[in-house]
This record gives sequence, structure tokens and C-alpha cells, in this order.
Amino acid sequence: MADRRLQVFHTVARLLSFTKAAETLHMTQPAVTFQVRQLEEYFNTRLFDRTHNKISLTEAGERVYGFAEQIFDLYGQMENAVREMTGEVSGDLIIGASTTIAEYMLPPLLGDFKEQYPDVDIHLKVANTDGIVHMVESNVIDLGVVEAPVSNKNLVVEHCRNDQLVAIVPPKHPLSEKKDTTIEEVLGHPFICREEGSGTREVIAEFLEERDKDHHIEMTVGMELGSPEAVKGAVEAGMGVSIVSRATIQKELQLGTLVSIPIKPILERPFSFVHKKQKFRKRLMETLLEFAGDYCDGEEES
Repeated sequence: MADRRLQVFHTVARLLSFTKAAETLHMTQPAVTFQVRQLEEYFNTRLFDRTHNKISLTEAGERVYGFAEQIFDLYGQMENAVREMTGEVSGDLIIGASTTIAEYMLPPLLGDFKEQYPDVDIHLKVANTDGIVHMVESNVIDLGVVEAPVSNKNLVVEHCRNDQLVAIVPPKHPLSEKKDTTIEEVLGHPFICREEGSGTREVIAEFLEERDKDHHIEMTVGMELGSPEAVKGAVEAGMGVSIVSRATIQKELQLGTLVSIPIKPILERPFSFVHKKQKFRKRLMETLLEFAGDYCDGEEES
């Protein structure tokens, strides 16, 4: 409904990237460039300076961006007000999730949500926790779901539930018969870990830092892998042990290809929704957060 040229300009200005704007808007880069040029021709002035593959707003661009922010803020308030009157829930929402959540938590949640609200289109981006937080900060996504604490005080973090981490080993491993274990004992074996920036690794590192006040513990990573599936595969192959979310290993436990061992003291991390502080939120986001809240409560009780 709002001027398409202004929408495209606003997205490019937020992200300071024609490429990222094209991805966010589901357009080709030439189409984004064309819309911006149309707006520049309308105002008869350049809105961006383009140098060395980087762009920045001109003085006129800064002025247009400021008004565009106000226009889209009012537009959003108008849309929310009308949709609240009609009870309609529809539109597009871009969600980002860290790998574990995208693979194991979100599919049933978003499937149930889509079944109840068929007119909603949800686009999902997957990255590690650091990447998701950065996408929220730079407005690439509307809502992030992460698996580690978020330090940026300018973001709103809404806790969903806690996720327990457990040690995993292959059958017949020396640890496989134990009822529980300690993190020191686990790290005494070749250790397979997620990449830096992942929520799992961050929680383990913070736990070790806290424990190091009383114990000298070092995490020596024998192998670093980029997904829960890769980590599980390496452990199944006997290449080492790891610490993963209990939610990710149900299939392997049923098949008997992995053995899970609780860690003492319990090692947990939060699953949380994160978004920017805003004067208003899309009705669609409000509805999804309310729906997810019921889901999270159900998971806590189970």
C-alpha cells in the first residue's frame, strides 16, 4: 500500500546494502536499484553515495530516511488498528533462528501456527546465535529465536524455556555406563564442538569460566563442526564426545547409536525470542509471540 519506491529506499538505507535489501525484499538487485533510481529522479537528487562497493546516505538521503521512518511507523500503527478491529491476522514475517532451534523447535510451532493462520507467510533464516542477533540489530529480520543469553540492552529478550545440555558418547565408550558425569570428565576425552558464535559453545564457555573460579578447566576442541547433525555424526563414528541439546538426540537414542549422559551440575541454556524495541509491533508478530508463549508453557510442563 505504501509507495514501493520509498519502501525499497527505506530497506536499502536501513541495511546500507543493495544486495541485502534485495534478499530481504525478495527482489532482484537490479529491481532494487531501479526503484531507488526512480525515487532519486523524483526528488532530482542523489540519495546515496556509492564508493568502493560501499554506500552511505547523502544529506538528502538522511532527510528522506527520517521522514520514511515516521511514515512507516504511522502506516504500521494504522495497519495494526484496522486488523485489531477486523480480527484479521495475515502478512509476511521474517524470522531468524539458530541452527538447533530451526531444526528441532520451530517446525512443529510454525506448522501449528500456519494451520491456524493460513494467510500468514513466514520466511525463515538460519544462522548461529551471533548471526541471528546481528540480523535483529540491523533489521534484516523481524524476530529472532536464539539459544544463548543476549547482551545487547537495546533488544527485547522474551524467555521461552530452558534447554538442558547433555553429554553424548558412542555405545561402548568408557562413559556410556555412567548414570551422570561432570564437565571435567567429559573434557578429558577428545571433544567435538560447534563453531564459535554458536549458542551451545557459548553456554559451555560461560559455564567453564564460572567454574574456573574454583577449578582449572580448559576446553580443548579436537574438532569444530557447523551443525548439530555433523556433531552427532562425528560422535557416532567414534571420533570423540560432545555436549549437545537433549532435544536434538531423540532419534539417535531410540536407534541406540548414541548414549546420553546427564551432566552434574545441570547445564542449561535459555531458548528466547529477541526483537528490537519498538513503539508498536506488527499484529502478526504479537499473535505469533502469544501463540509461541502457549507453546513454550506446554514444553516447560512436559
